[in-house]
Amino acid sequence: MMQLLTGTDNSDNSFQFVPNSIDAFGSIVIVEGCDQERDISWIHAWTVNSCGIITQVREYFNTSLTVTRFAANYSNSISVKSVKSLHCPFVWESSLSNRVGKSVPGLVLAI
Repeated sequence: MMQLLTGTDNSDNSFQFVPNSIDAFGSIVIVEGCDQERDISWIHAWTVNSCGIITQVREYFNTSLTVTRFAANYSNSISVKSVKSLHCPFVWESSLSNRVGKSVPGLVLAI
């Protein structure tokens, strides 16, 4: 897959990123899609600055992704007791990973 994405694959294979969903959470944009021919689901997590320029890209293939949000009032002196009670609700969950017909790893992206 890496050769295909970087353009070093000399075969006639091509891969088109056609999104099924696009969601934004502040400066984070989540784009999800699926290539049915290759049984590949993919997720991009873009960080976008105030000018609309993508400054970071995280890419996930055949992975179930859950996005959670941390509370805004984070303290540098968090006790062990408060860490155990920290609740990070999920704000987005991938939906296409189950379409590839196989078990996939699950990851959590905290924003």
